[in-house]
Amino acid sequence: MIRRHRLSAALVLVLATGLTAGCAGQAGTAAAPVSSGSAGSSGSSPETLTVFAAASLVGTFTALADQFEAANPGVTVTLNFAGSADLVTQITEGAPADVFAAADTKNMARLSDAGLVAGTPTVFATNTLEIAVPPNNPAGITSFADLARTGVAVVVCAPQVPCGAAAATIEAATGVTLTPVSEENAVTDVLGKVSSREADAGLVYVTDVAAAGTSVLGIPFPEADRAVNSYPMGVVAGSPHAGLGASFARFVTGPAGRVVLEAAGFGTP
Repeated sequence: MIRRHRLSAALVLVLATGLTAGCAGQAGTAAAPVSSGSAGSSGSSPETLTVFAAASLVGTFTALADQFEAANPGVTVTLNFAGSADLVTQITEGAPADVFAAADTKNMARLSDAGLVAGTPTVFATNTLEIAVPPNNPAGITSFADLARTGVAVVVCAPQVPCGAAAATIEAATGVTLTPVSEENAVTDVLGKVSSREADAGLVYVTDVAAAGTSVLGIPFPEADRAVNSYPMGVVAGSPHAGLGASFARFVTGPAGRVVLEAAGFGTP
């Protein structure tokens, strides 16, 4: 579904603080117009950029889209968030997208192999998994191995989804086999199962735990380093807004984007 999301109050505060600190000494970095040859500006025709982005990018890309619009009057950024695998399917089936940001290189490669990415995608962030549990941690989870205990209701992403592939990599590396009660198509759905107490634990990204505030408790585990996800972004081949899409990509990888991404907990490429 194409939609724009409101940030949680906690994330808004974090992003605002990060932007204030990160932009000190470089006034205008976040708000300076982005030159694209087609980006909207005073007196130009309105233009809409459609960005398909992984579900774990909801907070950061919503904030960056707002900044990009402010820097480019006349430009509207429409965001479509879902699991990376679902987004690839949508684009290959003809859904109109100008930019694609995935949560792993595998799904970007699927789109590239189909001839649907213009140029070479750019990796703009990294992310790792963390265990999310309800605030009172009813199952007493303290480690990755605890997720395999009998009676623990754990939720993970489906194998074709980046967070699910990362979980499978960690299982293989540790010899711990999970028996999830459900496999979801987006990391946000896993988080929802935990925050609503439908599950004792779920494997989500570090950034998802941070954005969830007090609705879940995050439990880091050292084995997460066995599966670091790289996030690539590219302009969709045939996009009528290729120049504007390239400008948005440069904006995300530039100083303003770095501040927002790091404030949300993403790692550098």
